[in-house]
Order: sequence, then structure tokens, then C-alpha cells
Amino acid sequence: MKYLDKKPAILLLADGTVFNGNAEGFIGTSTGEICFNTGMTGYQEIFTDPSYFGQLLVATHVHIGNYGIHKEEVESDSIKIAGLICRSFNVNYSRKDASLSIEEYFKKQKIVAISDIDTRAVVRHIRSKGAMNAIISSEITDIAKLKKDLAKCPPMEGLELSSKVTCSKPYTFGNVNAQYKVAVLDYGVKKNSLRSLAARDCYIKVFPSTTAFSEIKEWNPDGVLLSNGPGDPAVMTKEVNTVKEILADNIPLFGICLGHQLLAEACGIKTYKMHNGHRGINHPVKNIIVGHCEITSQNHGFAIKKEDVEKSDRVEVTHINLNDGTIEGLRVKDKVAFSVQYHPESAPGPHDSTYLFDDFVQSMSKVMKEQEA
Repeated sequence: MKYLDKKPAILLLADGTVFNGNAEGFIGTSTGEICFNTGMTGYQEIFTDPSYFGQLLVATHVHIGNYGIHKEEVESDSIKIAGLICRSFNVNYSRKDASLSIEEYFKKQKIVAISDIDTRAVVRHIRSKGAMNAIISSEITDIAKLKKDLAKCPPMEGLELSSKVTCSKPYTFGNVNAQYKVAVLDYGVKKNSLRSLAARDCYIKVFPSTTAFSEIKEWNPDGVLLSNGPGDPAVMTKEVNTVKEILADNIPLFGICLGHQLLAEACGIKTYKMHNGHRGINHPVKNIIVGHCEITSQNHGFAIKKEDVEKSDRVEVTHINLNDGTIEGLRVKDKVAFSVQYHPESAPGPHDSTYLFDDFVQSMSKVMKEQEA
């Protein structure tokens, strides 16, 4: 549907499929891998999640922006998605304590968006054809020109992106007098991971993604968190080698999402690009160790190879996805190290998996007591 007071915009997929809509946010052009998220709430957290860096986001929920923008509901210091594709871009918002409309937010941060798109048709198309690059533009209407610009966009497979979103220098978070010290390797860490650790009596130091293990070790942490982040883990050889050093030192280790994939790579388990990936806040996962099921928040386009895990004598599976059987959790057999593919720090979203932070703290406590004995 077109509106007389709105500027037209175009969504072009790499396979040549075109969708017409209306311009929202910043007037411009943006490229990236197109993906979709099925969550009905939490659009601001999704926008600012560094794991979405380099991606054009399709919001499957009809109304986006309806409760405005709140300064505290962010997972990083800026919007990280490359652009937004939605059905209804709601400028008017209902919450009294919201500070901005979504329109003001996107214009301020120069993020391109397109609305009045049949997002159901877009999702059906990419579910069938798989993840692919796309371009959205509210300034160019020439399809031939858009195709040329889109051809310059690199594929997500083989792309290293954590260096684009990691911190530039180490920083601390939480109470300096807390009982535990946790080093966080920042591949694109979400703020709620830091909040979740701080709430469990942890003092955190966040390190850039390529920090040498020797520098981390100098801080003398009780545990290490490998954070979430964007890009292809298979090309992150330096980061994988650092994880190997952490494992060799026997420091308690917890990996989330990209951190899970890097732990797998460090144990000789390869990763692969998924047909579509998992993104949303309603993905069922089974903890096969205790037999419980969890509703989880997820955002990943890569996964670890099941056949490699089955052949490995170093790791055991702890969690599986009940939709497609992909591996969602690992434990290293001879180390105090475990990881999950999903997001236990999700906010908003299900809280079923927050126990994993408790497990991590308990593992640090156990090692500290053994060292004192």
C-alpha cells in the first residue's frame, strides 16, 4: 500500500526478487544479509544486538515502534542492524517513559528502513530460498543500479565481523569488591550478559576480541565468558587459538552463541552456514542432561556440525533444538568449560535459561574451593 505523504522505497533480494514499500527512518541505501526475527516484543534490544551487525532485519510482528524507544533498553551503544524491513513502522508510541519515537531513533542514527512490506511473503520466500544478501533503498529507484550495488556486498559466509563491534580497549563493569572476577572476551557482547554476571556477585573486565591470553591472565580472573557476536566463526583463527589457551589453563569457561561456536572450533568441531538460522524468542530446546525443556531466545546463522560432535571424544552434547535437532549446548569432558548456542541473557524474552549463569558461577566457586584446599 502506498501513502501520498511517504517516499517510495525498494527491497531487492540477491535472486532478483523485488518488493515495493515506503521509506522510513533515514533516507539512504543499505545492504546486508536478510534475516527475520519472530519475536513479538523487544525490537529495541534486537536493533542494538551486535550479533545482527551486517544484516537487514525483517520483523515478522506487524507493529514495530508502538511502545517507543527507552534509553535503558539497549544491548549496545548504537543500532547494529544494517536496516529494517517491516509491515507497520509506528511513529506514535504508547509508553509515557519512552524518550524517542522509532522514526526519531532511526533518523538520529542514520538507519534506513522500509515499511508497508508484505513481510509474510518475504519470510516465505527466504525460508524457501535460504538466507541471501539484499539491498533496501529510499533514494534509488533504478533496479539495475541497485543490482550493481548489491553485487558489491560480500556474503556472510567467510566474513569476520566481531572486530567491527568489539570494544576498542578493556573496561570494567560491576562491583570491584564482588566475590568473583570474570574476564569477558567481547566478540559483540550484549549488555545484559554483563548485568547477569554482576547480579551474581561478579566483577567483570571486558577485553577486545583479539586480546592475547597472556593479558587476560594478568588480570587473574576466576572465569572467562566468550560472548555472542556476528560473522563466521570458521575464519576466526586467532580467537580460536586463544580459546585453546584458555582451555589448557583450566580456567572455568562459558560460551554464548558465537562463543559456543568458537569453543567447538577449539575442540576440533567445525561450524557451517545454516539455511536460514534461528532468530526469535520462542525456540524450544531440551537440556538432555536433566531432561528439562526450555523456551529460548536465539539469534544465529551458523551452527556446529553434528557429525563432528558424534566423532569427538572431547565433548558431550548438553542441549538440542527440538525444532530441527541442531546442537544447542556442549560440555568439554576434561575441563570446566561449557557453552550454549542460544541466549540465556535475553531481555526481553524467556527466562528459562538464566540458570546457566548460576552454573557458571558455581563452577568458579568449586574451582576456587579446590584451589584453597
